[in-house]
Amino acid sequence: MTQDTHSRALANRLAPVALVLGIVLTTVAFLLSFLVAPLVLGANVAQTAIIGGEAISNKLLLSQKIFYIHVPVATVSFGALAFLAYYSIRYLATKNQARKPFFDTRARIAAEVGLVFIIMTMLSGDLWTRFEWGVWWVWEPRLTTYLILMLLMIAYFILRTAIDAPERKATFAAVFGLIACVDAGISYLITRFVPTSIHPVIFRTDSGLSPSMLVPFLLALFGMALICFALYRLRLRQVELNQRLESLKLQLEEN
Repeated sequence: MTQDTHSRALANRLAPVALVLGIVLTTVAFLLSFLVAPLVLGANVAQTAIIGGEAISNKLLLSQKIFYIHVPVATVSFGALAFLAYYSIRYLATKNQARKPFFDTRARIAAEVGLVFIIMTMLSGDLWTRFEWGVWWVWEPRLTTYLILMLLMIAYFILRTAIDAPERKATFAAVFGLIACVDAGISYLITRFVPTSIHPVIFRTDSGLSPSMLVPFLLALFGMALICFALYRLRLRQVELNQRLESLKLQLEEN
């Protein structure tokens, strides 16, 4: 057994464990976000109220609890697309025709997992927008560039379905995947380029989160990352098994 085969076998064995651990961490983070993390302050209220022994003169935003799921899911979606970019570049750069399907398969699966997390991000983000600002959509830089990203990823799979020739399909998909990843980079950095964005910069030296808010956020982030890894490995294992079965069928038909 080569080192590469051993590493893949180990990753496949760890995938179910990572999935269970990711679900546990995410569940704990969800509970902590409601039971421990404080409510954030919203708009001023007409009359000060006493809540929990404290004088509150602003609305307490329960909708902010979506933050503990929305941001980790969005962050993991960018991570999945980073793997799409990596394997797409490897596909285009390699001259070894035998290795090209290896990179194409992994790029496609990274795109599949990435799209799942992108859709989860859009759904949770729309709920947050609705409860926070009273509307379902705002044409804001981060939201707009992320919407474009989702449409590009959907188009990525339409492109793969529309082309029959395997090598031509993989080449066009690799180029298109890189274009989508460029938009992902823009969407990720847009809050730094446009200070007026309603999305705050979370990943900075001072996150602005108290320990009671940072702990559930980090737990959810690590939990989602583990779930992403597990989904990728489980899906990859399924595809590789199907490819082996198809190869065996061809060999039997030839014999």
